[in-house]
Amino acid sequence: MISHIYIGVNDFERAFAFYSPIMAALGHALKFCEREHPWAGWMTPGVARPLFIVGGTFDGKPAQCGNGNMTALLAASRDVVDAVHALALAHGGTDEGAPGLRPHYHPNYYGAYFRDPEGNKLCVCCHDGAA
Repeated sequence: MISHIYIGVNDFERAFAFYSPIMAALGHALKFCEREHPWAGWMTPGVARPLFIVGGTFDGKPAQCGNGNMTALLAASRDVVDAVHALALAHGGTDEGAPGLRPHYHPNYYGAYFRDPEGNKLCVCCHDGAA
């Protein structure tokens, strides 16, 4: 369904430092990093798509967060949700909702919400029951 997600950022080095440990915790490998462009993309090893990309804007104007936009990243377990949320906060992110069950979505939905240092809203979630 999704080819790639591109999150525009104004400070590439800060964004790269923020997203690198999060992508590693989720099991995604760095596919490319071109600081001169600047942009970087991660993917699940052995899978061509989707790509998760952060980088500068193509039109050269400042990147801006959209109201109501959110990117949700799938985690393999509830422990990974907890770890990614903690990593996000440790690397300059802000809390938008602590890890926990959200049964109003469905009985096993376990998620956490945060914003990156530029204000982009993200979610990390697991749809499986407790292990």
